[in-house]
Amino acid sequence: MRTAATSARTGHRGLRHVVCAAALAAAVAVGVAACSSSSGSTPTPAAATSSLSGPITVFAAASLTKTFIQLGADFEKANPTTKVTFSFAGSSDLVSQITEGAPASVFASADQANMKKVTDAGLASGVPVDFATNVLAIAVPPGNPAKITGWNELAKPGVKVVTCAPQVPCGAATVKVEKSTGVTLHPVSEESAVTDVLGKVSSGEADAGIVYVTDVTGAGSSVESVPFPEAAGVVNVYPITVLKGAPNSKVADAFVEFVTGPEGQKVLSDAGFGKP
Repeated sequence: MRTAATSARTGHRGLRHVVCAAALAAAVAVGVAACSSSSGSTPTPAAATSSLSGPITVFAAASLTKTFIQLGADFEKANPTTKVTFSFAGSSDLVSQITEGAPASVFASADQANMKKVTDAGLASGVPVDFATNVLAIAVPPGNPAKITGWNELAKPGVKVVTCAPQVPCGAATVKVEKSTGVTLHPVSEESAVTDVLGKVSSGEADAGIVYVTDVTGAGSSVESVPFPEAAGVVNVYPITVLKGAPNSKVADAFVEFVTGPEGQKVLSDAGFGKP
């Protein structure tokens, strides 16, 4: 038979078990809460970029082709749910497409004059940002068959020179050098993009072509460069902007920030572009 004392002792032991169990549960709950709080206080890189998603189309000057393809790949790697598609051409051609309603998200021009056409038309979202500079270079085929030694050589009879058309940034810069030196060129063709000029030189169709320093650098052994000190007086500044009404403007803004930020600037510098 259980006595009252026995029952009391049993009750106390039961109560202690309940208290201990409750304390243990509380401790576990606190620990879980603390872990949850700790892991949530510092977002991972994936969480930081998870809000960026979807495609954008970037219209960029032809001289940016190789560099921007790399920047696009780097941007997509940092933001896996985005997609960057490019359209490369002479800046003046791109402006014509933009003003005619082409669905571009971002425009990167090889000069400020063509960007001004976009801003004057009210098609830029905000103020364009300068992100790079570039200077002209004389490109010749490997071995320099025509023995070009400088700017003055380009005006000699029989020398086949290819330039960009005057409305294209590299062509406008060429005209400025002609005026500053007093030496007028007589090109056998004027191209709508600097990449077309480079192609004619590398294929041997021209004795020389006026391109950018970055084009010669990026072309590797397919062309050679002739020293051209007069080019230092003509510097092209490259601006970039998100376009008004841009599809997926949040991703477009992020891409512009990427290009103008430390990572983008390093890629541009490695390619031979100067600081803005």
